[in-house]
Amino acid sequence: MPTLSHVNTSDIRSAIELGCKTMSSVFNADDSDIPFFASEVLPNPQLSFSSVHSESHVPGRHLNALLTAEDVAGITIDEEVIEKHSNAAFFSYSGSAPLPLNRDDLTGPLINFNEHNIREGFHALFALVKYRGSERADEIAKAGIAFLLELWKPENGWDWDRLQSEFGLRASRDHTFITGIARAIGPLVKYYTATQHGPALELALILASKATDEFFLPDGTYDRKKFGTHTHSTTCVMSSLAQLADITSDISLLKRVKTFYDNGLWEIRDEIGWVIESSNDKSPPDRGECNNTGDIVETALIIGKYGYPEYFQDAERITRGHLLPAQLRDNSFIPETANPSSKNGLHDLANRHLGAFGFPAPYGHRPKGLERISFNMDIVGGSVGSLCEVLRDSAVTMERGHMVNMMFDRQSDFLHLEAASDNTGLIATPIRSGPLWIRLPSWVDRKKLRVNGKAKFQIIKGYILIAEPNLAEPVEITYPASESEIVLHHRTREIRARLQGDTVVSMDNFGAELTFFPPIND
Repeated sequence: MPTLSHVNTSDIRSAIELGCKTMSSVFNADDSDIPFFASEVLPNPQLSFSSVHSESHVPGRHLNALLTAEDVAGITIDEEVIEKHSNAAFFSYSGSAPLPLNRDDLTGPLINFNEHNIREGFHALFALVKYRGSERADEIAKAGIAFLLELWKPENGWDWDRLQSEFGLRASRDHTFITGIARAIGPLVKYYTATQHGPALELALILASKATDEFFLPDGTYDRKKFGTHTHSTTCVMSSLAQLADITSDISLLKRVKTFYDNGLWEIRDEIGWVIESSNDKSPPDRGECNNTGDIVETALIIGKYGYPEYFQDAERITRGHLLPAQLRDNSFIPETANPSSKNGLHDLANRHLGAFGFPAPYGHRPKGLERISFNMDIVGGSVGSLCEVLRDSAVTMERGHMVNMMFDRQSDFLHLEAASDNTGLIATPIRSGPLWIRLPSWVDRKKLRVNGKAKFQIIKGYILIAEPNLAEPVEITYPASESEIVLHHRTREIRARLQGDTVVSMDNFGAELTFFPPIND
């Protein structure tokens, strides 16, 4: 198959909207509309249940993304979709303890506890509290936080005996701190921000202290044995620590995150933000995971706010060069599946997967040497949630004025942005008075920069400053998109990518199928 059709490199809102369609289409009608977790589109297309990550995991990812998309992007979400995900989340919390639990099979009781899913459980509860004012979710969240403060201690970890004897749970004990409860820092921060519930911040700070004392060390190194090989856990804890630093104005913590971003993170990421799905030695070298990429972007957005505009550029390059292109927008290669028993997990799979995110290589959906392609349904939630943060932070209005941090379309009550799809500038129209700051990409030849309009400007610390823009008068910024070639350093190969500005236009693919970009032909 030639290069995929409909590959997106610039339209944030349409990617969010299509991802919301996916999350609205993954309910299992054979299982009381609890959403599917596992996916495969080749060679055996199907959606399926997980005894570890179905009701305990997917609803949280999807509720967080769907309701944030509604808030940030103005996407209309069918309330029936929210109700189905909410019911699944509440069902997961209806067991013997205020924890997100899972069944062994569709008919079994809620007995499986995996601390990996605490993050997703709190994401569901946070989203329902913040965006729907759910008292039920708030009560469960408070009970869950109190339970964790009692049953988990930073010195000794879990009271496994009580979990089993008192609550009758079958608990997975094979996690590191990072692949387990530490993942919950981010949604605890969000829940605290929404409710000001002190114990949520207390637990987040306890977890963060252990994370920085033992894992995210001052030298910024990545220790696979300590962190665990599940790289999404590493990236989501990194992002969580950045969120905590942001809301507590903890500059030392932010610098600790930045040090890891600049050092250890490069053990698992490449130059366009692709991250290997597992850091295990035997893992396929080009199989990534879009969740991980989204976490890097969210971390960069926070660091960028503190006087490091180059992190906004990293976020924009990652978004244009990998996260957006990796969305499934061409589903023509997914075959229809025989379904004589009318199983819901085999029904209309190509359409239900449209808009999903999965485990791509930098160059396409099928990493070289792999037969199986999947788009596990939690990943669309994580990726859409990250794209919402890109849209939110691409342009903000604050005391300093209007800050345009990334070159994407953005419409707010204060500022309208129309970005050139070929990465050659934008038109900014201020609706509210105030200085206009527009980040200037580092690759722009300033001699060829043009600022059209009557406004005077100067360049300060990487931003074009227009001190007194006229209200409702468009300011057009134009510049040529410079051409460059970068090399992505992977375990077993180097992958060349050619860019115009921050947009990938061609890339080595080694004869792989289902590619995002044309190959480099020298």
